[in-house]
Amino acid sequence: MKVLQLCYKPPRPPVDGGTLAMNSITEGLLENGQEVTVLTVESDKHPVRRESLEEKYLQSSHFESVYIDLSIHPLDAAVALLCGESYNVKRFYSKHFASKLAEILKKNSFDIIHIESIFLAPYVPTIRQHSNARIVLRAHNVEHRIWRQMAESTRNPLKRWYLKKLALALRQYELEHINDFDGIACISAADVETFRRQGCHKPLIDIPFGIDIKTIDNVDPEPNTLFHIGSMDWMPNQDGIRWFLDKVWPSLHNELPQVQLFLAGRKMPADLMELHTEGVTVVGEVPDAANFIASKQINIVPLLAGSGIRVKIIEAMSLGKTVITTSVGAAGIDYADGKNILIADTPEQFTAQVRRCVEQPDFCRLLGDNARALILEKYNNQTLIKRLIDFYNKK
Repeated sequence: MKVLQLCYKPPRPPVDGGTLAMNSITEGLLENGQEVTVLTVESDKHPVRRESLEEKYLQSSHFESVYIDLSIHPLDAAVALLCGESYNVKRFYSKHFASKLAEILKKNSFDIIHIESIFLAPYVPTIRQHSNARIVLRAHNVEHRIWRQMAESTRNPLKRWYLKKLALALRQYELEHINDFDGIACISAADVETFRRQGCHKPLIDIPFGIDIKTIDNVDPEPNTLFHIGSMDWMPNQDGIRWFLDKVWPSLHNELPQVQLFLAGRKMPADLMELHTEGVTVVGEVPDAANFIASKQINIVPLLAGSGIRVKIIEAMSLGKTVITTSVGAAGIDYADGKNILIADTPEQFTAQVRRCVEQPDFCRLLGDNARALILEKYNNQTLIKRLIDFYNKK
């Protein structure tokens, strides 16, 4: 089977949840004997770093990229707002990308065009014009829901108004274009139900993020350590961490002064990098995420907005880490609260769950072991890729 994978940002190197999810599809398809061509958007925020790409990967994926200026232009954003268009989607359209896509389609015959995210939906007409391949959308999230949640959680009234407008325009776009595809592979069962309620009548399947299970040897986690790792240019991560530092950390640190918090991730905002809060260490980008995760004890994910599935939670659980997160953060994961994850939606609950783990280290270790067992059973990439290929083959 020949698959053209369209990516909204470079899937290599896999440095955040989105890139990990896209790269797991590429690698999984190649390992299962499928022929894959990757065409990706690159931007100033997410450039292609060719020096970091292995020659084997470049050749096996027939890797191509096109630069798009994805920076926010206030005038364009205002025009889109006045016209009721989704600026989130509109800024991903480029004549140069459409031209490169058409060129690839004219030279090659594909069975499947795999589109990563609704943001690349404007290229469906180009695909239909030059190819008879089935088009499958990989829906990483129900995108408008994230923006609506961010609007609900912000205190700034002007920012809240603007985020609500973005969410409404994005929801309208999703409603209008959700049936443009031949099938949708959602990242969670909850998202499948959302798309059905929105009127999608095309084939749907839930295929969560798949991971190649790793083992980190000779790393003893530092006791009494909390950590967060994630792309810090993603607004929900920023909002969640600021909420945690403001609402949770003061009382938690006062009650459990031996506990230390480590914050890691790409594109850490300057104000957080310059943070001087007792008990908090801001690491920024780390060279090896898996080793960083392995070196700490408890993963906190205070997410207030989100959809789909949080890839970094899956990664931490696969490494046997205790995860404390909100109901929003755990959404899409087939978890059992108190068995393989801990849910905390208020500052008081976060403090109580951390205290429980600190005072009961055996329980904390058991929770991490159960988390790893869950990922081995339900989130193994090899199993999930085979389900995806079966979905591709359905007419």
